[in-house]
Amino acid sequence: MSKEILLITNYFPPEKGAAPNRIFSLAEGLGNVGFKVNVVCPLPNYPTGKIFKDYSGKISSSENVSFGRITRLWLWPSNSANKFVRLLSMVSFSISLVLFFIFTKTPKKIFIQYSPVFIGFTAVCLGCLFSKKIILNVSDLWPLAGLEMGILKKGSYYSLLVKMERYCYRNSDLIVGQSEEILEHISNFEKEKPFFLYRNIPNFEAPPVTQLSSSKEIKIVYAGLLGVAQGIFEICKRITFPENVSLHIYGAGPEAEKIEALGKQDIHFYGELDREELHRELQDYDVAFIPLIKRIYGSVPSKIFEYTRLGLPVLYFAGGEGGDIVEKESLGWVVPVNDFRALQDFINTICSAQLNRFPKEAVQKNSVSAFDFKKQFEAFTTSIENI
Repeated sequence: MSKEILLITNYFPPEKGAAPNRIFSLAEGLGNVGFKVNVVCPLPNYPTGKIFKDYSGKISSSENVSFGRITRLWLWPSNSANKFVRLLSMVSFSISLVLFFIFTKTPKKIFIQYSPVFIGFTAVCLGCLFSKKIILNVSDLWPLAGLEMGILKKGSYYSLLVKMERYCYRNSDLIVGQSEEILEHISNFEKEKPFFLYRNIPNFEAPPVTQLSSSKEIKIVYAGLLGVAQGIFEICKRITFPENVSLHIYGAGPEAEKIEALGKQDIHFYGELDREELHRELQDYDVAFIPLIKRIYGSVPSKIFEYTRLGLPVLYFAGGEGGDIVEKESLGWVVPVNDFRALQDFINTICSAQLNRFPKEAVQKNSVSAFDFKKQFEAFTTSIENI
């Protein structure tokens, strides 16, 4: 009989982005090593805040897939910046999750994507109530990250979120973190818990490196969520590009319309692409840009692993542990987070000689050597089988 596990996540394909891709790779990987995987997620709505057309009007949706089954539950979707509106959206999915547990037989082990806090808390409560073995996957240190980004302020609401956070840590049987900083933070409260460092390493074959033309133009690319935390709109407003340098932007999110309306000559906006098509497009660029508007403790953008596996050197403008990884593995350049003067200086002086410091073939080789999905996944499955 195959092993069974339930994956609870707020993000899953056909939604695009790092979080859906990460959880899909996890589900697929578990299926490949003999697990029967049941994924429970909301009807797809991220990042637009609207239910995708193919699922519009549905209360729920279920489908059988190669690794098991996907059940998509109703929620009231929203991508509003208002935290109370967003909370109502999360509560709606939590209610659907409660009903799912009441009326559906579920496996003994459950893997919970922590963040949003309210979803993670609800899932952990249900896991405890139904006597499950709980694997908590912590990819962001909420509510601390919200405080650092200015989205949250200290007060009664923040204190409530902290209590939910600690409850989740306390009642988990295995805690999985995407960075050393995350695990270090959690160990301050739960020293005896088993931990596992699970980097967001993508699971695809490294493609042949594309040899670029001899054009003198240096093309920098950003691909991903266009939100407040990434700060792309602010960067586009404040940074000017020399004649031989251009910025190319792919993605969707709250700031997409403002970026598209800027109309700067050296900034090009293309909207959102499917992952495979995006990978093909990215190989035609010189440098991949990874920004955050502020340094967020615990954050290591998964774009580091994805871009460099494609052979793209990265311009890292996000601070923290991610910058240490970029420097240690010789994957590109690190500019201090939120230092717009330093970023402008880099843009002004970037040239072929700088690109030759991190040739594409070398960056890809370093990335493939340092970040091995198969090796990490084998260790991970051993950890979850032992709880």
